[in-house]
Amino acid sequence: MNHTHTDSSTDDTAAQSPAGGGGEGGGGGAANMEALTDQTPETGQSASPQPELDTVGQGQEDADGAADAVAETPAPTVTSLEKELAELRDRHLRTVAEYENFRKRTARERGQLWARAQAEIASSILDALDDFGRVLDVDRTKARAADVIEGVELVERKLVRELEAAGLERVGEVGVSFDPNYHEAIGSMPAESEEQDQTIGAVFQVGYRFGEVLIRPAKVHVLMWQGGQDKGSG
Repeated sequence: MNHTHTDSSTDDTAAQSPAGGGGEGGGGGAANMEALTDQTPETGQSASPQPELDTVGQGQEDADGAADAVAETPAPTVTSLEKELAELRDRHLRTVAEYENFRKRTARERGQLWARAQAEIASSILDALDDFGRVLDVDRTKARAADVIEGVELVERKLVRELEAAGLERVGEVGVSFDPNYHEAIGSMPAESEEQDQTIGAVFQVGYRFGEVLIRPAKVHVLMWQGGQDKGSG
């Protein structure tokens, strides 16, 4: 009876030993799983920030490249600016000198043109002056007054003809309307009819104009219509 009990105890002990070993094996497996679980988050945390580090590094490289490009751009130096300023000043002085030369040349040409025009007019009346000289050279003891007057009239007509050919015009004729732009009234005269009112009745001094330029206004007497008052009172 005692032997049978011992075998049973041994069998029970043998049956419990594998269970205990299985327990220890189960504990070791749980520890390994916890280690794997702890390692996975750490691996995930260390791997996830990697792209951000790459982006930051790329941005830094781009910034460095832009800074290098700016640094390589040549900035204007004081010497180049002074050279450019000197060129602009020289160009300005040349322009001013050219304008001054143009102004002087234009004024000189205008003066020469005016002098040439005056010389042409003077040359056109030289013959008339020669005729006046011939009239004055006649023998006064033998010359008749009528002949002298006729000679003077011929010279006067010749002189007027030459001046009119140059552009001179007479201003002020009897019978034309009074124009204050060309006539200077020095007196008035009674008009015989209403149609003669404000017309020139007599010319005291002839006026002249050259083209549109008035040289001298004509001094005239202006006819004034009184409305037949003189006839009524008579």
